[in-house]
Formats: sequence, C-alpha cells, structure tokens
Amino acid sequence: MAFNRPLLRTSYEQDAAIFPTVTQKGMMTLFGVVLLLMGLGAPYLSAIPEWFLGPTWINPVTNMLPLAIAALGFNILVGVTGQVSLGHAFFMGVGAYTAVALGGNGDEPLACIPFHEELGILEERDQCGLGLPIWIWLPLSGVAAAAVGIFVSPAAMKVRGLYLAIVTVGLVFIGLHLGRMFPEYAGDFESGRKWPKLDIKFWKEEEPLVALTDDGQWFGLIHLTEEQKQFFFLLTLLGGAIVLSKNLVRTRTGRALQAIRDRDIAAEVMGVPEFQYKRLGFAISSFYAGVAGALFASYNGRMSPVNWSLFLSVDFVAILLIGGAGTIAGTMLGTVFVELTPEVVKTATEWLGDQTASNGPLGWLANILLTTGESGDFGPISTGTVATGWPMSVFFWNFVIYGVLIIVFLIFEPLGLYGIWIKIRNYWKRWPFSY
Repeated sequence: MAFNRPLLRTSYEQDAAIFPTVTQKGMMTLFGVVLLLMGLGAPYLSAIPEWFLGPTWINPVTNMLPLAIAALGFNILVGVTGQVSLGHAFFMGVGAYTAVALGGNGDEPLACIPFHEELGILEERDQCGLGLPIWIWLPLSGVAAAAVGIFVSPAAMKVRGLYLAIVTVGLVFIGLHLGRMFPEYAGDFESGRKWPKLDIKFWKEEEPLVALTDDGQWFGLIHLTEEQKQFFFLLTLLGGAIVLSKNLVRTRTGRALQAIRDRDIAAEVMGVPEFQYKRLGFAISSFYAGVAGALFASYNGRMSPVNWSLFLSVDFVAILLIGGAGTIAGTMLGTVFVELTPEVVKTATEWLGDQTASNGPLGWLANILLTTGESGDFGPISTGTVATGWPMSVFFWNFVIYGVLIIVFLIFEPLGLYGIWIKIRNYWKRWPFSY
C-alpha cells in the first residue's frame, strides 16, 4: 500500500536536491519573476507601485550584487569553515587592482605615468593597464586574490579565533598602505582612478561584442538602458556564484570544511587534513572576493584605496550575523538587508519630508522624527547638510541600526533572519498542531 506522505524522500538525489520541495521551487520562480520585472521596469509593465520595484531601485540593487558575491565567499570562510576574518575587503582590493592592471586603458601597455601632485594630472594615471577584455581580467582577478589568500594562509593557520581576526585586520591596513605606495595603479588616495568597463570584447577592438555601458538593443531583441544591462549581467554572475557555492557545500570538500568548523581536532583525527582544507577555504573565499571586488569597482567606475577599508569588512560580518552564518539563503537575506537598509531609510525619510511639505496624513509623524536644525525642532533625524552630533543624519543612523541589530540577533536569534524563516516554516509545517 503506497502512502503519499509530504516531504517523503526515497533517494539520495531527492535528499540532496537544491530545491527539494515544490514550495521552494515555486518561491524561487516567483522571486525570479520579481527580479525580472524590476530589471525591466515594473511600473511600465504592470500596476506595481514605483516605490516598490521602480527604476529608482535598480542602481542600489545592482550595486549590491557584487557585494552579494563577496558575501558568499565570506560565508565559505567564516560560516562554513569557521575561520574568523576581518580582511575580506583586502582581498576585494586585490581583485580590483588586478582588474585595473590587466583591463585598464591600454593605449600604452604598462606605460604607467607617475603622478605629479603639483601638476594635478588625474587622467594620465588612468592610462595604466594592458587593456585586456573582461573574459581575461575578471577570472584572473579572482585567481590573483586566491593566490594571495594561499600565500597568507600559513600565517593565519598558526592562530585562531580572536587572534586570527587581528591578523586579518592587519591585511586591510597593509592594503591601504600599498594604495599610497603605488598611485600609478591605485590613483589618488582619495579620488582613485577609473576601472575598465563591463563591456564584453573579444580582444582590444573599439566596438564591443556586447555593450553593457550604453543604451541599446539586447541581442537585437529588447531595448534596455545601461543600468538594466548591467543589472542582468551582474545578476547572472551572482546566480552562477550561488550555484557553485551551494554545490561546494554538498561535496566532500564542503563536508570536510564543515567538520573543521564544528570540531577541528576531531576532524583531523578522522583523516581530514586541517591545514590543507583551511588553506583551501581561504583560497575559495579570496577568489570570490577578488571577482566581486573587480565587478564592484568596474560598476562604480572610479574607486579609491579608502573604499577597501575595515568598514567594508565589518559590513560582511554584519551580513552573516544578521542573515545567518553558514547558509546561502541567510547570506543573501543578510546582504539584501544590510546593503539596502540605508536606501530604505533614505527613501522613507524623503517620503516623510514630502508628507510635511504637502500636509499629508503622516505629517505629524515627520514633525516628531525629522528636524532641519532650526530652533524648536527636536527630531532625532536631521535633514540638514551637517549632522555630526545630535540629531544625527540618516547616514549615521544607519550605523546605529546595524549595531543594534547585531546585538539583538546575537542575543535572541543567533541564526539571524534565516533562523526566523526556519521558525516560520516549521510552524506552518506542523500547523494546526503545536508539536
């Protein structure tokens, strides 16, 4: 007699599937449709409100996609392997400067013009590079970062825990110092230099095979803006990175990395070579960071060494703590939450300001929360240009939000947003029973 029992799995293939249930497959399909609508400009295709999926969101979301790739690498090192690191921004910088050295303006290959501060020459430094196409400089950015990760891993293997975090912090400051030492590659320490475009070329021809940095037809099928083209390109790369990361966790290598995370001594007793796998974890994580750094810099156009600072590394720590370490879904949830929260807070603040100006129904709330710095205003959020003290600007309130959320999740929900989702899912699985 056959029973149709929910979640019954009768083979290893079913148990190891990335999306084992129909619900998960349906949710991912719906999520893909939402991303497609946002990329194409949802307000022009449907009745979806502009504030939800409008064109104003495509730039923040596209800027978030390379950081999501870097967060996947950080999750492999910290969440899967269990190695505490605060140097992820350094490896992103390694990948970014490898990209600019290989793919930068190559009118005079490697003829890097030294910077003379008294002349104020900024454009000449942008001539440094070989001018190679993206299909060369992008993977080699990851390879270069992975090579540096392998090089520094023996020193990192000698320590663990808090001491490992301090060692990796040193890498960030080394990277900042190197940025000052090589201005022909890094550019001015504050203003930086231009990065190669995301256009896809076969070699060094003027007209790219696929132009991603101007408006036009996408393979002759549909007209897309520059922002839309880069959104779909980076989204495709993120999808590939997610699949690779998920499959890595399901392999023998992934299980060995998790065994080291859970109990490294026991794993080594069982035959897992701790040093080799920890080094491999560093290499894979650095590869992801290098590719992400190259994409992040190329999308933004001009970056300076100060962009690869400790604050960027702390962002990834916040992503894992808020989203949920050791899981792909938690990493993605944390990335979306951490990277888009400033934009949400900014949009909400502007909307409240409009409520005051137009005497809207929530104008009273804006009067309580917002202040312009004039006498008689006591709101905690300043809309003025200078807000270094109290009340604070939206920029500084974002740091407060991150700090409070990290404390709250560490105390009440160590698994982060993914843990909250697990509780909701389990509740509906056993509903209407309470056990």
